[in-house]
Amino acid sequence: LDTLEKWVTEIFSEIPNNGLPKPSFSHLTQPFDTPEFHKLYRVVPIRKIHSLSITWALPPQEQYYRVKPLHYISWLVGHEGKGSVLSFLRKKFWALALYGGNGETGFEQNSTYSIFSISVTLTDEGYKHFYEVAHIVFQYVKMLQKRGPDQRQVIWEEIQKIEANEFHYQEQTDPVDYVENLCENMQLFQKEDFLTGDQLLFEYKPEV
Repeated sequence: LDTLEKWVTEIFSEIPNNGLPKPSFSHLTQPFDTPEFHKLYRVVPIRKIHSLSITWALPPQEQYYRVKPLHYISWLVGHEGKGSVLSFLRKKFWALALYGGNGETGFEQNSTYSIFSISVTLTDEGYKHFYEVAHIVFQYVKMLQKRGPDQRQVIWEEIQKIEANEFHYQEQTDPVDYVENLCENMQLFQKEDFLTGDQLLFEYKPEV
């Protein structure tokens, strides 16, 4: 550690600190409240695949990193077991896969907004019924909204345990990638959460 500290001091001590606060763009509210965003776009893919993507622009969620509400919602949306939206779509032979989530950094989450997306990989038959597929996805999200999170702490704790196990038993990553990720975390989280803030769930807050 002494050697590493010496190297860091030698290499980085000459970089000036201009004392400026971290930039925030929180004053730029509702950047997606435009006619262009509230539309259905059809894009011809390069690969032979049918995909339906639904995107919501939400208020910034980065301050809730200890709760990770979007991770919780994506877990429920992406569930593949009995009663899930994907199970229902597969029974109709309309979908092959479904993914919902937020990358928690960069374009998908920042001080102005947070993006939440659900992407469904459709069969040929599902492509013919993509309006119905979209309607089913919205119905499922509406059901989750109506039922609320209050009775779902068990699910949240299950997610918490799984993420904790993945964190504790993760494979060693490339040191350069690890340091780069750590530096990014230093801009986003409290000091005590630099190592864990992007992976672990700490607090269950149903109101969030």
